[in-house]
Amino acid sequence: MSLERNIEDAAVELIRRAVTRLPAGVIAELERAERTESQDTPKRELRAMIENVREAGRCTLPMCQDTGIPLFFVTVGSFRVKGLEEVLAAAVRKATTEVPLRKNVVHPLTRANTGDNTGTDMPHIAYSFHDAEYMEISYMPKGAGSENMSALAMLNPSQGVQGIRKFVVETIAKAEGKPCPPVIIGVGLGGSSDMCMAMAKRALLRPVGEKNADPEMAKLEAELLELINRTGVGPMGLGGRTTALAVHVEWASCHTASLPVGLNVQCYAARRATIRVYPDGRTEFRGD
Repeated sequence: MSLERNIEDAAVELIRRAVTRLPAGVIAELERAERTESQDTPKRELRAMIENVREAGRCTLPMCQDTGIPLFFVTVGSFRVKGLEEVLAAAVRKATTEVPLRKNVVHPLTRANTGDNTGTDMPHIAYSFHDAEYMEISYMPKGAGSENMSALAMLNPSQGVQGIRKFVVETIAKAEGKPCPPVIIGVGLGGSSDMCMAMAKRALLRPVGEKNADPEMAKLEAELLELINRTGVGPMGLGGRTTALAVHVEWASCHTASLPVGLNVQCYAARRATIRVYPDGRTEFRGD
């Protein structure tokens, strides 16, 4: 079997795993939140979420009717795969029928549905590079409820950390129950407007609660998480202690006169899965 066919088959399974299972760390955080909630309503909602995730895994069926738009993050290693874009598109088309996935991809103006979750620049593939012998492919479907809460702020540098806190907390508070909290929040700081939004989304690939290696960024993550959970939005917007499970910040250097802040929200069903592909065609699924 060719390398391309191996990747296509593995990518179908990658998509299936992403939409039917949650990473163990996300489930652990949901269970922790359920234990620490003191009010009946948020405890009930969190129990329902946990049972929904478990049942989806048992039945190998999507845990949410909105199976999102197909987003791949590919880290290229020491070898290349010719036509990788078409290989992954073929996997999306096959997964749409076999998993199955809801047909979500439409033309932005006419709203005509492509019928197979592929289209212009869809699936979207974000590339990065490393020196390892393997290629890593992550799949992260994004549903509209959470994606629609994304936000960008081009702050004045004088607004500083206080301005960052205000923007992030107010954005999440205004979202209320729309993104199906408790959420995971990706924040991109610095760079340019497009860079910070891309960083915010990539931040959601980190295992839940994994701290940024930069002490100042790790401190900001902890501060933002505490402030967000003080809003009282709670699970599904019905009140409670847990509005967010984690805040992940990624950053880049920026212009002296600029402070871009991007925010991307992931719902409690923080779906993602990763495989490694080796030059000989072997594939290996990766956990947190």
